[in-house]
Amino acid sequence: MSRTSSLRKIRGFLILPLTAFFLGSFASGYSQTALPIYTDHLVNGFQDWSWATRNLTNSSPVHSGSQSIRVSAAAYEGISFHQSDFDATLYSSLSFWANGGPGGGQVLQIYAEYGAASGPAFAIPALPANTWKQFVIPLSALGVADKTNLNRITWQLTSGSGIFYLDDIQLNPKPAPSLVHIEVNAAQAIRPVDSRWFSANAAVWDGNFDTPQTISFLNEMGLTALRFPGGSLSDQYHWASNKSLDNSWQWQTSFANFVHVATNAGVQAFITVNYGTGTPEEAAAWVRDSNVTNHFGFKYWEIGNENYGDWETDSNTFPHDPFTYANRAADYIQQMKAADPTIKIGVVVTTGENSYSNQYTLNHPALNPRTHELNYGWTPILLATLKNLGVRPDFVSHHVYPEYTGQESDPLLLQSTRNWASDAADLRQQITDYFGDDGTNIELLCTENNSNSGQQGKQSTSLVNGLYYADSLGQIMKTEFNAFVWWDLRNGTDTSGSMDSTLYGWRTYGDLGMINGLSTKHPTFYAAKLMKYFTRSGDSVLNASSDYLLLSSYASRHANGAVSLLVINKDSTANFNARIALDGFAPDETATIHSFGIPQDEAARTNGPSVAQDIAVSDFSGAATNFDYSFPPLSLTLFTFAPEAPGLVALPVNGNNAFVFQLQGQPSVPYVLQTSTDLNTWISVETNTLSGSAMNFTNTISSGAKQQFWRAVWMR
Repeated sequence: MSRTSSLRKIRGFLILPLTAFFLGSFASGYSQTALPIYTDHLVNGFQDWSWATRNLTNSSPVHSGSQSIRVSAAAYEGISFHQSDFDATLYSSLSFWANGGPGGGQVLQIYAEYGAASGPAFAIPALPANTWKQFVIPLSALGVADKTNLNRITWQLTSGSGIFYLDDIQLNPKPAPSLVHIEVNAAQAIRPVDSRWFSANAAVWDGNFDTPQTISFLNEMGLTALRFPGGSLSDQYHWASNKSLDNSWQWQTSFANFVHVATNAGVQAFITVNYGTGTPEEAAAWVRDSNVTNHFGFKYWEIGNENYGDWETDSNTFPHDPFTYANRAADYIQQMKAADPTIKIGVVVTTGENSYSNQYTLNHPALNPRTHELNYGWTPILLATLKNLGVRPDFVSHHVYPEYTGQESDPLLLQSTRNWASDAADLRQQITDYFGDDGTNIELLCTENNSNSGQQGKQSTSLVNGLYYADSLGQIMKTEFNAFVWWDLRNGTDTSGSMDSTLYGWRTYGDLGMINGLSTKHPTFYAAKLMKYFTRSGDSVLNASSDYLLLSSYASRHANGAVSLLVINKDSTANFNARIALDGFAPDETATIHSFGIPQDEAARTNGPSVAQDIAVSDFSGAATNFDYSFPPLSLTLFTFAPEAPGLVALPVNGNNAFVFQLQGQPSVPYVLQTSTDLNTWISVETNTLSGSAMNFTNTISSGAKQQFWRAVWMR
């Protein structure tokens, strides 16, 4: 939890010019959460990029807690904290406490950087001697109030030299809007739903994988594909022996175990063949055994895993070299497709035309035919080489982990989900540049995603990571990524990561898996399960928008005409009130809500009933084309709206024997027309789909017929 000044003994405060202000308690009057930077240590992923002499664990004097920052600086030396680009528009000001020590009188200036630019320096009055005072500087005075790529804040001594102290540094939040506006355009389908979005990695070290519980859990979450063996182990793994490298022992989950679960659960497979220590012949034999000999029909095959990174095993003469990888990948593709021409084969890529350049990439730079620039990164060289070889992969495989150990931040992790659109645009542009029209049909797939690629702490098993999962999947659905494969189903307990108090969560261990051990379900499990109700293959992704960054919204239209709206509150403390507008769709007044959030997570903490830990299901009777709803903190709220009941008007023609029925309702929604003579037994006489807002059809009633009743109902 961040510490607010209302919990401290305050010795003084300073009102700064240029509309700077002081608040006794930053939590008061704000409905969203501050972003601490230093609270006894650097938090929220900020890194020390200072060049002044400093001690970030100084024990005296301190303003609060047990530690402060001691700075010993000469003129224009600075104390500086860096973070990856993040959105500053949620915050109003920078606040910190400063102490001039015995001498006092030091004059500091502060400036902020965004992207590759820097805002103006802001000078503060001389520091008091032996006294803590708080300074609050509007972000507008630093030139970053409207910046979405703030990345660094620096304090600089402007003259002389001396020792001073800093403590309790944070960005203060703006007030949340009194009403957030969420809009769903039900008439605008962005794209069809891809079944490969609901996938997870399997691990060869998962001793609980080949069990009835796993198959049950896959069905409960609605997962449709599994990746095997996945991860860095792929470049060491020999499928036929179920061993890695020269190890004499076998892994707990073999390919046979994987097949047993995948075929019984009815899921598709992504298979990652060994590039780092394997051969094209070994990979082709795997394809042949899987799809020719045993007819498993596993369709998607990747050549290696993250081979651009030096953390991957690579026994080639030129390791982590895209030119070598491309030439060998061409051989893999030829031999694997000779074994089964129907499979789809992918290669590993990364965003950025100069990402993962190394000593080997200097030998084969790629000329971008559009920009006429030489680039030395992994992806341009890989694509250009494949193009020259006349080899086109079926897909490219992209991995995303926004954080690494020590960089964890709940609010900034949940900001990072907006990067999916730029990742898709980056990769598509590179494919277009280096393949031209021949690259149009190369798919973009994400075959690994989770919050943190390093040692795991409590964030990985917290509710925040569940929200990150759902928010990432919602964002991906608006891009051209055609697969989303979470890392992973089970991974294992890790206690070496961050357990910092600024991170939300109560579990005392980390684990990237959706399930720990045989059956302990993490919030990511329930997030995946909730997404099963949100949308499925055969549905369409709709355009949904929110005018507030901390309240994400996503929508889909189901094949039966119903509409679902997912809203994610990403703040840890605030309820947000929203007005929801459904355009192009008239809902029935009663909707179904599936929700998951703090109450369910707390039930798991207190060992409450298992039903209390699961997704909550309730009816909502206030649905309309416009309605208001309040969303609790750290929550997933899914509305499913059935179409408004169709109207049926009967108009007599040709005397009393014939009627023209007019069905009034919503286009593209399938309906059933039924008749009855007693209002108890109904017989369907026509099934169709309304092509517009109304449809006429004629029905003749023979003279002497019994009394007849007619109705129209939507197909569900």
